[in-house]
Amino acid sequence: MTNPAIGAITHTVPISMFNRGLAGQIFADVKKAGTKIVMKNNTAECVLLSPDEYVRIMEELEDAALLAEANARMAGNDRTTLISQESIDKKYGFSEDDLADLSEE
Repeated sequence: MTNPAIGAITHTVPISMFNRGLAGQIFADVKKAGTKIVMKNNTAECVLLSPDEYVRIMEELEDAALLAEANARMAGNDRTTLISQESIDKKYGFSEDDLADLSEE
C-alpha cells in the first residue's frame, strides 16, 4: 500500500510550473498518472484528469446513480405481487432454449 503522504506529493504540481512553460511535461504526467492536483499558495486550486480517468469516473458515477435508483425501486417493491420467471415462461410459452440465443448487446 502506498503511503498517503507520498501519494499526495507525487500527485501535486505547483502552479508556478505552468508559468515556467512546463505545461507539456505536466500534461504528460497527468496522462501517465491519471490525475494531478494543481497547488496555488499551498492550497489545492484544481484537479487535472486524463481523458481516460475522466471517463472512468463518469462511468462509476453513472453506475452509482443506477444502483441507487435500483435500490430505491426495490425498497418500494411489494414482494407479494412479484411474478416468478418460471410463471412468465409458462404463461407465454418460453423455454430455456428460446432465451439461450438472446444476447445482451
